[in-house]
Amino acid sequence: MEGKKVSVSKTIMTEMIMPNDTNPLGNLMGGNLLRWMDIVGGICAGKHCEANTVTASVDHVSFGKPILVGDVITLEAQVTRAFNTSLEVYVEVFAADIKGKNNRMSNHAYFTFVALNDDTLKPQAVPPLIPLTREEQSLYDGAIRRRQLRLILGGRMKPEEATEIRSLFVDT
Repeated sequence: MEGKKVSVSKTIMTEMIMPNDTNPLGNLMGGNLLRWMDIVGGICAGKHCEANTVTASVDHVSFGKPILVGDVITLEAQVTRAFNTSLEVYVEVFAADIKGKNNRMSNHAYFTFVALNDDTLKPQAVPPLIPLTREEQSLYDGAIRRRQLRLILGGRMKPEEATEIRSLFVDT
């Protein structure tokens, strides 16, 4: 299977925060933000795999800076690494007012998606990723450690099996 560059599947989505997206204080509700992050990540993953994908996990998401009614958010998603049947997608969220002022990064998270075969709906192999820039390479290199941590915390890997982060859990 031929590898793909990060740029092939990078996805950008923009939304305006409307009153029905917010809580009584006028702040974007976290569930709505997570939904949009999942959508942009899923589109990115699907483009990379040329297949339907499903969300397998979402890493920690914090809500440090409020996003207000009337703000415009830009969600950017890029594949950071492809594994066997899964891939990691990094999603960043930037917010600004309608005039483009007060631009700020508000959230980010790593999503894991699994590619599915159209006929069997079983996991299928995904194309490898070809990182080209230093930033892409850095995200690529860190993905194996993030994956092992997810597997350990999810009970699917024993800490002593984690080649990259074993020292965090086991005295060596």
